[in-house]
Amino acid sequence: MSKPLEGRIALVTGASRGIGRAAAIALGAAGAQVICVARTTGGLEEVDDAIRKAGGAPATLVPMNLKDFDAIDRLGASIYERWGRLDALMGNAGVLGQLTPLAQLAPKTFQEVMDVNVTANWRLIRSLDPLLRQSDAGRVVFVSSGAARKHTPYWGAYAMSKAALEMMALTYAAENRGTGLKVNILNPGPLRTQMRAKAMPGEDPGVLATPEDIAPLVVDMLSPSYDRSEAVVDFQPK
Repeated sequence: MSKPLEGRIALVTGASRGIGRAAAIALGAAGAQVICVARTTGGLEEVDDAIRKAGGAPATLVPMNLKDFDAIDRLGASIYERWGRLDALMGNAGVLGQLTPLAQLAPKTFQEVMDVNVTANWRLIRSLDPLLRQSDAGRVVFVSSGAARKHTPYWGAYAMSKAALEMMALTYAAENRGTGLKVNILNPGPLRTQMRAKAMPGEDPGVLATPEDIAPLVVDMLSPSYDRSEAVVDFQPK
């Protein structure tokens, strides 16, 4: 089996389930050394088992809450000590928050959405940028949502967070124009995930594409051969 990412080091947040889990397994099967970040140790261990079963090397498991911003700084330092570089980053972790009128949104809920969906990804950039610059072809993908470009009632906190994430990612991409570091945004569209089920409880999940369906696109976008940057890539299920 061809392993186009042999020798590459890739970090995935939200790696214990959904899109992050499927991406981590696919990256490992493609030959990458995968650093899996998620809150639950058990979920990470299950992903590691799946990566090995798919023919990948044992993953590096990092149980961590992305709201612990100091831990994100320590993560960058640990990667530097072990490998001295990072070839790929997938900023996938996100929270939906509460679907409710803006005037009724609890400040604590709003803060959590912004902390996880926006601030944590900025802290990842801040911590990992020097490592990505040490790669011969650094690749970054942030997972967004079509909600970032809509103004749907009750989706305010989530939509705002994803709009902010997109602006941040595109600014980071522009700052690296002309370098080997390529930064893009992935809009997965409706997929069969726990977050989607929470947001759309009456929807038939059987009509949706799965996280495994989008995983090959993630591998492609995080590969050295992927030369696009400053783009929002919409997943189109076959």
